[in-house]
Amino acid sequence: MLDDTLLDDPARLADVDSGGLLRLAALSGAQVRATAETAAEAGLDDLADERPRAVVLLTRPGVGVSVARLLVALAGSRCPVPVVVSDELPSWVGALDAVFAHTDDVGDVTLAESVATACRRGASVVLAVPAEGPVAAAGAGRAKVLVPRVPVPPALAFAYVFAAGISTFRALGLLDFDAEELAEALDKEAERAHPSHEALSNPAKSLALRMADRTPLLWGLDPISAAVAAHASFALGAHAGVPGHVAEYPQAVVQRGLHRAAASVGSEADIFADPEDEAGALLRVFLIGTRHNDQGEVFERSALRDLPGADVVTPGDTVRADPLLRAAVLAARFDLAAVYLGLAAGTLNGPGWPALAMS
Repeated sequence: MLDDTLLDDPARLADVDSGGLLRLAALSGAQVRATAETAAEAGLDDLADERPRAVVLLTRPGVGVSVARLLVALAGSRCPVPVVVSDELPSWVGALDAVFAHTDDVGDVTLAESVATACRRGASVVLAVPAEGPVAAAGAGRAKVLVPRVPVPPALAFAYVFAAGISTFRALGLLDFDAEELAEALDKEAERAHPSHEALSNPAKSLALRMADRTPLLWGLDPISAAVAAHASFALGAHAGVPGHVAEYPQAVVQRGLHRAAASVGSEADIFADPEDEAGALLRVFLIGTRHNDQGEVFERSALRDLPGADVVTPGDTVRADPLLRAAVLAARFDLAAVYLGLAAGTLNGPGWPALAMS
């Protein structure tokens, strides 16, 4: 059962959060700054000598899966080179290609084999991995290794992996961003979500309360927002034990049974209905949008006409209308909300949690 009074009691929150997860979840800005420094020291800009034939994102279980999806969405259909996501190295990868990989498993032998092969074939390889273990060893002397410098649990390392990925894309001439601007935006989001701020003014606490005791339908209003939704689902599963359905909104629409149930939630037609008789009573729709252009807002209004009871999750007007900044801020908000929800529901800091969280 959710103890919603906990969220507005900073002293009790601190007692319950014995692993310091809220503090660690607020370090996204620090992760970005540290990764930018590591990228500079590693000479990542050397990748810009010539544009690759293709970019391969090697994904392993963890935050890297949703990071890869977000990188593809940010690069978009106008990306001058194909971006391929795979869990193992494609057979065609060679000296003309670039490879980016992340794992939080220092003993990931499968990825180590892929990295060794990519390096042997002369591909440009960037690794966001710990300094020890077979993966880093496989790329030693040949890959650019961006080791994590801010210690956080693997499930809270989105900002580190994302910063490593966009730094790689920037070096390849595929994306542009300002690391300090991104870090500052994430710092401001963490400040808004500080435990001392009440739920009414705290976007992460407010979001946690809205997701409590419901199955969230996390529907992105565009490919970038859908990638954020995928990370939101990961965060909720990792920290709060909450399953979530993820889709880009047009895909959700054609799942007609689910969309019909979602449309009944909170609508005026069903306001007096018995919740126990409603298939959609345990659902809550979250329309996730970055609002980085006018087209996205038009689509949002259209979606709200179909789903009058949906919650809209956006970064807010304080974040500049840049899709990369806005996506990162939303990902950080969902991380913080998932930790708040897990603490209030008792799914965090149970027996064995601290050891698992920091492993």
